[in-house]
Amino acid sequence: MNPAERPALSFIGVSKSFGPKQVLRDVSFDVFPGEALCVLGRSGTGKSVTLKLIMSLLKPDSGKIFIEEDDITGLGTDELSRVRRKIGFLFQDAALFDSLSLYENLALPLARLTKKSPQEIDSIIDKMLRQVGLGDDKSKMPSKLSGGMRKRAGLARALVLEPKILLADEPSSGLDRITAAEIDELLIQQKKERHTTVIVVTHDVHGARRVGDSFAVFDKGQLVARGTTDEVEHSANETARKLISEY
Repeated sequence: MNPAERPALSFIGVSKSFGPKQVLRDVSFDVFPGEALCVLGRSGTGKSVTLKLIMSLLKPDSGKIFIEEDDITGLGTDELSRVRRKIGFLFQDAALFDSLSLYENLALPLARLTKKSPQEIDSIIDKMLRQVGLGDDKSKMPSKLSGGMRKRAGLARALVLEPKILLADEPSSGLDRITAAEIDELLIQQKKERHTTVIVVTHDVHGARRVGDSFAVFDKGQLVARGTTDEVEHSANETARKLISEY
């Protein structure tokens, strides 16, 4: 992480409400290329909404969101599609297509969004599945995969287009401690080997401390702490101090 670089992601005064309920209030932060940011907070504090705003699945009521130099709050459909290709999303439930094999799940975005040949697609998928430990499972249907295998498959699909930013929503949810640690190691590997910017929303503080270079703690729609483990542990905000130490 080099603060002299252009941020990979910037929130500038972002607010979001649903009816009378304000979910985010004047949130500002930067994430730099190659940084792993873990987003912590109690349920209902705006963590998942933050991911949806980054993906442009939601629009902020006010403020700006930049992906590198692009203000995504002001982009048209075509430009927004271009920027979205910089982002991979590991969904909480992996979100695989049940009617497609593992290979077909990974091939779909490559076939739709690139001009790569079938041979190139084969090579990319084989490499990616080996990387996540599923090299012998490409013909399996999602229903035949364990929970940990589904998370690995979801991660492989999120990474198949080589995104600059990887978003992960509760990547250790529903997994035993050993399998969760293996998913964490895959996230760390992406950061180190590809300089991928990783943003993880999680309730697993133990995993967050393992993966994260830094933390953002949300409480009641506000960003109440932002920094390294030590900085959050010594934050003036009591909620932040408690959350980072609960493991």
